[in-house]
Amino acid sequence: MKNQVAENDLDEAVIVALGCNLPGAYTSREALLEAALIALPREGLEVAARSSWWRSAAWPDPQGPEYLNGVTLVRTALSPAEVLAALHRIEARFGRARGETNAARTLDLDLVAHGRNVLDGAIVVPHPRAHERLFVMGPLAEVAPAWTHPLSGELASSLAAMAVVGRDARPSEGID
Repeated sequence: MKNQVAENDLDEAVIVALGCNLPGAYTSREALLEAALIALPREGLEVAARSSWWRSAAWPDPQGPEYLNGVTLVRTALSPAEVLAALHRIEARFGRARGETNAARTLDLDLVAHGRNVLDGAIVVPHPRAHERLFVMGPLAEVAPAWTHPLSGELASSLAAMAVVGRDARPSEGID
C-alpha cells in the first residue's frame, strides 16, 4: 500500500520512520516491518500512507547487517509523548532491546514529525537528525514530497536530495 498524501493533509501529518537490520522472530526483515505496520493501529496510530521499503548499509559501521527502512504517515489523537510511548511499546513487543547506540536491532520506530509541532525538551520533534538521512527522507518523499520540515521549511524531496547519511539508500526490490 504505497500511496501519496494530499498536500492539505500534511500540516497534521504524524510521521513515523520504521527500520530494522535483524528479522528477530520473523522470516525476514520485510515481514517484521509489515507486522510492525499492522501493530500501529492497536496503539491508536492509523496508517494513512506508507512508503516502499528502502535498503541501506548499516551505519555508522557498514560491516553490520544491511538495514531495511520506510516511513508511514499516521492519523492519531495522541500527543507527541503518547505517540513516542506507543512506539516504544511496539518496539519492545518486537524484541527491541535498547543498549548500545547504533547497534543492530530488530525494530526501530522514530517519531519524525507530529504535525507542525516543534518541541525541544524531553521529547524533540521534529526528529533532530531525520532530515540528514536519505533512508528517511527518500521514503518520505515517496509518500509526501510536498511535506515541509517545520523548522527549515525545506520540502521532503529537497531534503532527500541533500541528505548526507545513508547516501546508498535505495528502494528495495522486495527480496530480503
